[in-house]
Amino acid sequence: MSRLFSYTIPVDDGAAPNPFNGICTLAICKPAIRRNAKVGDWVAGLGSTNAPSGDLSGKLVYAMRVDEVLTMREYDEHSDQRWPFRVPDTNSLHLPDRLGDCIYDYSSGSPKLRSSVHGEENMKTDLGGEKVLISKEFYYFGHKAIRLPKSLTNICHQTQGHKSNSNSQYLEPFKTWIRSLGFQVGIMHGWPDTIVDWDERSSCSPCNIRIQAANQDC
Repeated sequence: MSRLFSYTIPVDDGAAPNPFNGICTLAICKPAIRRNAKVGDWVAGLGSTNAPSGDLSGKLVYAMRVDEVLTMREYDEHSDQRWPFRVPDTNSLHLPDRLGDCIYDYSSGSPKLRSSVHGEENMKTDLGGEKVLISKEFYYFGHKAIRLPKSLTNICHQTQGHKSNSNSQYLEPFKTWIRSLGFQVGIMHGWPDTIVDWDERSSCSPCNIRIQAANQDC
């Protein structure tokens, strides 16, 4: 039986989830969701009361149907062929390259942290998730988060952790609601909340990109 996982995103930085290049992935942070979610489940990321752009509580930042689940090792092993853009390049002027979430290199056996949005203090949490969730049916709104209907507000909470079992009665209504809104699937309808002042039409430099993920609460 499919489940709906819901949680509050403390910092929507473009790395967890990563909605760039036509797929949405959850590869770091939220270890309990990544360990337990299966193909066919849904993940809903909800806005925080203290979001950088203001109060986003009661709003949906993104929703993804889990279409594929890989181990973190498999995610890295597939990166060259399937998603080279997910391997972070912190020297790139292209923002999505900098925010890549394939941040663990398994080529030598044990995972080694690549230069990325996370530091060594995040490794225990990241690696504890074990899996990577991959979606092609996703709706990402970022700083343009949309308000949930009153009938679905019970999936919200402003604490650490997530809901799943208690959401059982809301899965089908949630799917019906999000699919009925007419938003195109698989694209970004807004920018990540912490980088909304970045102009995607011009080249960027490290000094004008605000990435606040290094010490985020995962």
